[in-house]
Amino acid sequence: MTKNVENAAALAGVRVLDLSRVLAGPWCTQNLADLGAEVIKVERPGTGDDTRAWGPPWQPAYARDDQRDAAYFSIANRGKKSLALDIASAQGQAVVRELARQSQIFVENFKVGDLARYGLDYESLKAVNPSLVYCSITGYGQSGPHAGKPGYDFVFQGIGGVMSVTGHRDGEPGSGPMRSGLSIVDVMTGMYATVAVLGALRHAERTGAGQHLDISLLDCVVAAGANHVTNLIVTGEVPYRYGNAHPVMVPYNVFATADSHIVVAAGNDRQWKVYCDVIGRPELGSDPRFCKGSGRLENRGELVPILERQMRTRSTADWVERLEQAGIPCGPINDYQDVLNHPQVKYRQLQWAIARGDGTECPTVRSPLRMSETPVAYTQAPPRLGEHTREILREILGWPENRVNAMAADNPVD
Repeated sequence: MTKNVENAAALAGVRVLDLSRVLAGPWCTQNLADLGAEVIKVERPGTGDDTRAWGPPWQPAYARDDQRDAAYFSIANRGKKSLALDIASAQGQAVVRELARQSQIFVENFKVGDLARYGLDYESLKAVNPSLVYCSITGYGQSGPHAGKPGYDFVFQGIGGVMSVTGHRDGEPGSGPMRSGLSIVDVMTGMYATVAVLGALRHAERTGAGQHLDISLLDCVVAAGANHVTNLIVTGEVPYRYGNAHPVMVPYNVFATADSHIVVAAGNDRQWKVYCDVIGRPELGSDPRFCKGSGRLENRGELVPILERQMRTRSTADWVERLEQAGIPCGPINDYQDVLNHPQVKYRQLQWAIARGDGTECPTVRSPLRMSETPVAYTQAPPRLGEHTREILREILGWPENRVNAMAADNPVD
């Protein structure tokens, strides 16, 4: 489905200057673009955002193969305008400062101190625009003994504890550290940054005062693991891997069936009794060892093998039908083709495409932000490198054509 929809937008009239790259920062600024903000993505001439080259797979080419972008780039850059600009040059720095003066939000993910060398740090831009919301996204934060280190999602899945509780249950064959299949730290950080930016924007609109937002991957991944951290503090016991199970609820497991696998989440006592009836083992629901959640947890080692044997007696589809009819949360283990074929995913139109100016289509995933009065508008496909350079210089900065031409010559995109 291809649609370009323009609606009343929550952030209409808000301009964002985006000096971020890769995923966490662009995820934040794409959220702002989805909400209607004008996002100007400042990119290095010739190469642009690192993820433009992270292929294959590639998005459909515009005119030449050397202009194609990786599919990865498109996941976090729809709705933006691309300005090719060398911020190491005095002219490039002057352009960023002038755009910052006319913007409400500034997002960057350079290493701590890097932008200060160019006069583009928070204090420098605050002098130009006191109401500017300036969001810095880094690995470890703006202060502390590790502040100067670079940071990547995979590293913080390790440092932040995610890999210590992800993977096969400790002691089982194949157990050990396991990375999540999603770039969860980057995505969570981008979402936390979005929340912080919107809160700071509201404050700036009320008071006229901007502020510096210090958002780190480390802070976000530790915050996301709050349940494990709190359990450690309360019990003194270090959390470990439970595999496809829940640390405090049983059954909350993946079970093999006659033909594949199923997730069952019958965590409370009422659901447990209903589940036992559905699977043909009603006596387990009233068994004093298992009738309460605490008992099921204490006797997990005895109970789960019983359930595993029972769940192998029917197919996944059969179990899903029976359990859903009884109101028990459950579901198959879908691959992503299954996901796109899921009737609810189709109904919600999560598979989306945005038309480019040249008539090609850019596939994307619809934003999960559903808003009744200010719906998300998918107005523009991810931009070509430097696609809007001339437009920005001419229409926002008011440069004459000869000056625009000179800047474009100094900042070639190919």
